[in-house]
Amino acid sequence: MMNKKMVAIISVIVVIVIVIGVIAAVQSSQKPQQPQKKKLIRIGFSWPTYIDPAVGSDYSSSTAFTNLYDPLIFPGDKGMPKPWVVEKWEVSSDGLTWTLHIKKGIKFHSGNDLNADDVVFTFNRLLTVGKGYAYLFTPYIESVSAVDDYTVKVVLKKTYGPFISTLMRVYVVDKDVVMQHIKKPGAYGDYGDYATEWLLTHDAGSGPYMVKEVVLEDHVYMVKFKDYWGPMVKNAADEIQMLALAQPATEKTLLTEKQLEISSQWLPEETINALKKESYLKVATIPGGDEFYIMMNTKKPPLDDVHVRKAIAYAVDYQTIVDQIFPGNPIATGPVPSYLPGAAKDLPRYYYDLTKAKEELQKSKYWPDIKDNPDKYALDFHWIAEVPAEEKVAILFAQNMEEIGLEVNVVKVPWLSVVKEMSNMTTSPHLVSVFVSAHYPEAGSLLESRYHSKSADTWEQNEWLLNETLDHMIEDALSTVNTTERFKKYAEIEKAIMELCPSIFLFDHMIKLVHQDYVKLPADEGIYTGIMGYDLDGRTMEVLS
Repeated sequence: MMNKKMVAIISVIVVIVIVIGVIAAVQSSQKPQQPQKKKLIRIGFSWPTYIDPAVGSDYSSSTAFTNLYDPLIFPGDKGMPKPWVVEKWEVSSDGLTWTLHIKKGIKFHSGNDLNADDVVFTFNRLLTVGKGYAYLFTPYIESVSAVDDYTVKVVLKKTYGPFISTLMRVYVVDKDVVMQHIKKPGAYGDYGDYATEWLLTHDAGSGPYMVKEVVLEDHVYMVKFKDYWGPMVKNAADEIQMLALAQPATEKTLLTEKQLEISSQWLPEETINALKKESYLKVATIPGGDEFYIMMNTKKPPLDDVHVRKAIAYAVDYQTIVDQIFPGNPIATGPVPSYLPGAAKDLPRYYYDLTKAKEELQKSKYWPDIKDNPDKYALDFHWIAEVPAEEKVAILFAQNMEEIGLEVNVVKVPWLSVVKEMSNMTTSPHLVSVFVSAHYPEAGSLLESRYHSKSADTWEQNEWLLNETLDHMIEDALSTVNTTERFKKYAEIEKAIMELCPSIFLFDHMIKLVHQDYVKLPADEGIYTGIMGYDLDGRTMEVLS
C-alpha cells in the first residue's frame, strides 16, 4: 500500500496535468482557425457577357444564366428535356393550351419562394423587352397566367411543336426583386426600364450561384448559393469567375501557372497541343451543338447572285480547314450539325471543285465584268479577333478565291463590333465567320435563328435572306406538333437552304477546353448536353483539391 506522502505527490501531479490540459484547451480555442481553402473555378470567355436573361443570348451570357438562374426545363444528357422548375405539364387536345406545374420549395437568392407569379412575370418581361431568347416565343405566345400559386397556363396563338424544349431558355426571375430595382421613366411604361440596368450587374435568380461582382468589360464573379434546392456534386466550386480572356498567350500563361482552371473554347490548335503536354492539364472535347459558318450577305453585290455564292462554295478547301486549322471537327453536311435531332440526311453538298466553281461564276449576271474588273467586286471578309484560328480560315479563303479570280480583303474585327455591324444590312460585311449554336435540341432552333427574317438583324445571321417562302416553311415546321412530321419539314427547309447557298457550311463544332486535372467536367466522361451554355454548369463541375 502507498503511504500518505506518495498519495499526496500523485494528487499534485494529477492536478498539474489537469491545469495544463485546461490551459492548452483555452489557448487552442483562442487560436485563430485556419480558413478552409476556397474551391475556385476560373474560366476564360470572349466578351461581352450580359447576365440579364431577357437580354443576353450568346455563349458566355448563356453560361451565366445556367449558373445564376433556374430554367423551367433542364437539358439532360444529349440535351433531352427533363423536368426542373416545371415538374410536370399537360397540353390540350388542340395543342394550344399548356398547363405547367411549378415545383414547390425553390428559393430565390433573396429568400423569396419561387411561385407561379414569378414565372408569369418572367414570361411577360422576356416578351416585353424583346431581346435575348424572346424570339423563340414572340410569334407563339398569346397569354400567360397563374391558375394558382404553383400552376401556370400558357395559351399559344398557334401550335408550337418544340415548345417544351424551348423552355430551357426561360430563366425564372424573382418578381419582387426586379420590381424593387425598376428605374423610371423607362422604355416599358409602368415597368420603367424593367430593371435592365440593375440586372446588368446583379441577379434575381434561384440558381446554384449568385452574383458577387460584375465588371461589364472584364469579369463576372459568382459565389455558391447555400440554400440551393437542386442537386449539386459534392465538390462543387465555392466561387466561379468568368473572365474576359480569349487571348491564347494570356490563357496559356494562366493555365501553366494554375491561375486559370478552364480555358475559353477559342484556343488555337497549336496552343492546345502545347498545353496538353503538361501532365497536370487535360483537354475536354464537347459537341457544342453549333456549326461554323461563313455567312454571306445575300443583299450585297456580287453576293446577291446565287451563282456567285455557289462559285464561292465550290472554291473553299474544306478538308484543309478541318485537317490543319480546326482538326477533330467533321465537315458539315448541311445547315445544322449532323447529330442534332431533325438534321437531314443525304443533302446535296458543296465541296472543293474549282471546275464547278468557275462554271457557276460564268452563270452569274456579273460575268464577264467580275473577271475583267475584280477590284470592283472585292469582298470584305470579317473574322472575329477573339478567335485567332479564324484568321487562318480567312487567309485560306482569300487564297481559294484568288484561284477563281475573286479578290478578298481580310479584316480583323472585335466581337462586339461584329455584333454591332451585323445589326444593320448596310453595315454588314460581305462575309463574316461565326459559330452559331442551337438554343434547344432540335434542327428547328438553328433553322429559325439562322434563316428566318425576324432574326436577320442579330449576330446569328449575316445572310439577310429575307425570304418569305423560307419564313413560311420554318413557321409551318415549328407549328407541327407531331415530331416525325416536323422533322420531315425540317429536311425540306434544309434542302431549300442548300439550293439558296446563303452560307458556307464548314464543320460541326467540337468544343475543346483545356482544364486543370483537379477540375472534373462531365465531358471528361462523355456526358454533354450539346446546348449552348449548359456544359459549364456549376452543379456538375467538381474541384478535387
